[in-house]
Amino acid sequence: MNYKKIIVALGVVLLLVGCTSRPIVNVTDQPVVAAEGKQLTADQVRNAIVSAGNALGWVMTPVSPGQVSGRLLLREHVAVVDVRYAAKTYSITYKDSTNLNYRDGQIHKNYNGWIENLDREIRNELLRM
Repeated sequence: MNYKKIIVALGVVLLLVGCTSRPIVNVTDQPVVAAEGKQLTADQVRNAIVSAGNALGWVMTPVSPGQVSGRLLLREHVAVVDVRYAAKTYSITYKDSTNLNYRDGQIHKNYNGWIENLDREIRNELLRM
């Protein structure tokens, strides 16, 4: 009887360790903060977003005023995000992916790290303006 409990417990542990999916984290209405309280234009925010993404290996493509599409290709993994922006805020939202196990709002755990890095680099770029 104890042997069966041990086998079941090991199976549960292996299942939990093998989970590599996490809920998608979007960045919503992140405030635009520039150096010394400087007010930036929407064009300057777009430029900061594009520069930040490019510095991290993202291909950042302005789509329309207030919107940039970002695409990151790492080996066989592709992440695509929609970055909406204005002079005072920006948001990064999941759009599509390849080989990142997207399913029901869950995605490979590395995706969220890539988004956190992009968000951090955008904030840094805004501070440099």
